[in-house]
Amino acid sequence: MTSRIYAAGLLLYGPAGRALADGAVLVNGTTIADVGPHAEVVARAAPGTPVADFPGAALLPGLIDTHVHLSFDAGPDPVAALLAGDDRTLPFSVAGRARLLLDHGVTTVRDLGDRDGVVAALRDAIGQGLLIGPRVLSAGSPVTIPGGHCWFLGGEAKGTDGIRAVIRRNVAAGADWIKVMATGGTLTPDGPAPAEPQFTTAELTFAVQEAHSAGKRVAAHVHGAAGVEAALDAGVDTLEHCSFIAAGGTGAGPEERPDLVDRIAATGTYVCPTYSGSLDLAARSIGPERMRPWLDVALHQHERGVRLMAGTDAGIRGAGFDDYATGLEWFGRAGLPADVVLEMATSRAAEALGLGDRTGRLAAGLDADLVLVDGDPRADLSVLRSPALVVTRGRPHLPPAAAERGLG
Repeated sequence: MTSRIYAAGLLLYGPAGRALADGAVLVNGTTIADVGPHAEVVARAAPGTPVADFPGAALLPGLIDTHVHLSFDAGPDPVAALLAGDDRTLPFSVAGRARLLLDHGVTTVRDLGDRDGVVAALRDAIGQGLLIGPRVLSAGSPVTIPGGHCWFLGGEAKGTDGIRAVIRRNVAAGADWIKVMATGGTLTPDGPAPAEPQFTTAELTFAVQEAHSAGKRVAAHVHGAAGVEAALDAGVDTLEHCSFIAAGGTGAGPEERPDLVDRIAATGTYVCPTYSGSLDLAARSIGPERMRPWLDVALHQHERGVRLMAGTDAGIRGAGFDDYATGLEWFGRAGLPADVVLEMATSRAAEALGLGDRTGRLAAGLDADLVLVDGDPRADLSVLRSPALVVTRGRPHLPPAAAERGLG
């Protein structure tokens, strides 16, 4: 078993407020064996254990992206690119995108919509050590109505019989999660609008019961308030986007529903606002002043106790696989404290995905998923853009950009 100590000027444990100056992490094989003050960890380790010391850096848990689409290319029209692409080469593209996420400090991803099981195959290849990449959770084809949001991913379902068939097919194909399109979305302009529900509350409840009976949690794509309410009634496990977009579209701004936000908080349902570089595009398009109401959606959710987590929707237009940190910076611009944002990207994200006992924190017994960055991300979230070193389940990975700078 290979052992190594990683020491840094600052340890950030994951949960907000937990930090240690001049700390160290002992990794034995794939697992964190010890965490604490530098001198104490070295004293407790076996004599001669190698020490990698980074006195000017911060060491924190590997970052988690709770919402990606590895089948999309993040280009101007990711849907058209997928439909026009070569299915034989798609697995290679998907693997390359996962590797990009790892290069930028992301050691766990949850893919919430692909087709033909390509992401599950990638997950297995990484798990078997055939490829280098982050831990991958796959949802397979999202459950949607005929002609509904992302119908082209192969998850069209009519009524409860159709819902059952899609869920059981995904489970049989090895899905880790089930994704349900509770409302329409912008990627499918000919389908229902983002504010428009796609399923009845009874149908969503059936989907949740079917998934839970198979031991799978449910993520609901949802924008408008009616869809949020139906998803909560159904008992979904995570709300994706949760933008409260009004019936008039983005031009009408978000709908104010503090009562519904309080209900989300009371149920403990996790919310992923999917902040990413796509917000840079939006800001250039509509101007900073018109961005404020949309940023307030996440800020007010945080202030009212909603359990927010970080996820980028990587793969859609403007949401690249190489700019995870941009989404975190947008949370900072919204007004969320930096240590809370870091928690959203680590320990809270792990809890939401059911991985809190495996990753997301610097703690003995957890998987050795680590990221090392120059500087203190609590003072400047942008330092997360260029990790100096990434460790995934004990395996050190030197990002290309860090290698070029002679780091690691």
